[in-house]
Amino acid sequence: MITLQHLYILTGLIFAAFAILSARDRSNGKRFGNALFWALVAASFFIGDRLGDLGNGILVLILVALAGFGALGRGNPPTTSAEERAASSARRGNRLFLPALIIPLTALVGTLVFKDSGWIDPKQVTVISLGAGVLLALAACYAWLRPPILAPLDEGRRLMDQVGWAAILPQMLAALGAVFALAGVGQVVGGIAGRILPEGSLLAAILVYALGMAAFTLIMGNAFAAFPVMMAAVGLPILIHHFHGDPAAVAAIGMLAGFCGTLMTPMAANFNIVPAALLDLKDRNAVVKAQVGTALPLLACNIALIYFLAF
Repeated sequence: MITLQHLYILTGLIFAAFAILSARDRSNGKRFGNALFWALVAASFFIGDRLGDLGNGILVLILVALAGFGALGRGNPPTTSAEERAASSARRGNRLFLPALIIPLTALVGTLVFKDSGWIDPKQVTVISLGAGVLLALAACYAWLRPPILAPLDEGRRLMDQVGWAAILPQMLAALGAVFALAGVGQVVGGIAGRILPEGSLLAAILVYALGMAAFTLIMGNAFAAFPVMMAAVGLPILIHHFHGDPAAVAAIGMLAGFCGTLMTPMAANFNIVPAALLDLKDRNAVVKAQVGTALPLLACNIALIYFLAF
C-alpha cells in the first residue's frame, strides 16, 4: 500500500538533490550554508519520525540559525535565460499551463477512484494523489518540452534560492498549530467563545468559527496553524457536537475561511511577501493589497456555505 511515508521519501529526495547541487555551485559564495540547510530539510522528511522531539527540535534550531545569521545565498544554476523563457512563452502561449492542470485533476480523480481501492492509504489518498499528479505533470513536461534531464532540479533550486528560508514556513507554522492544540489554546478560546455566544444561536457560532479562522490565520500566517485552535474551540464542541453539523463541511469550509486570512496577511511571507520581492515590486505589501478585495467576499461566501451546507 502506498502511504504518506512514500511521499515524504520523494520530497526528501528532492531536497537532498537541492543540497548536492548547492554544494557544487561555485557561483554561490554561501553554497555550503545552502547545502546544509536543504540537507537538514531532507533529513526531516527521511528520518524525522525517528529523531524524536529533541532531535527534531535541534534540527529546527539549526535551520533557524542558518537563516537568521545569513548563511544562505543565491546560486546561479544553469537554467534558461529570461529571453529564452520569454520566447518559449510567446511560442506556446497559455498551453504552458496545461501540465499544471494535471496536478489538481489527478488529485481529484485519485481521491474519487482510489479511496477504497486498497492500493493507497484511504486517510491520505488526496495528498498522495497530489504527489502523483506532480510526477505525471513532470513526465508530461519532459515529453512535450524535452528539457535537459536536470532542468526541473536546477529550476527548482533556483526558485528555492530566491525564496530562501520562507519556503519551509508553512511546514513550521502547521507544526505551531499542533503545539497550540497540545497547549490547550483551543480550550481557552472555546471557553471565551462559550461565554460570549448567544444561547442557541447557530449563526453566531458560525461567525465566530469562520472569522476566528481568518483572524488566527492573519496572526500566524497559515490556516493549518489556525485550524487545530478553532476546531477545538468552536468547530468540534459547538458546531458539530451541539448543533450536529456535518463534520466534513465544517472542517473543509472552515479551512477555506482560514485561507481568506492567508490572502490578507504579510505573515504569510512565502505567499505574499516573497512574490513581491521576486517581482521587484516597490510596495512589499502590494500582493496583500491586491488580494483583500477578493478575500473579503470569499470569506462572506464561506460563512454562507457553512450555514447552508453543514446544517
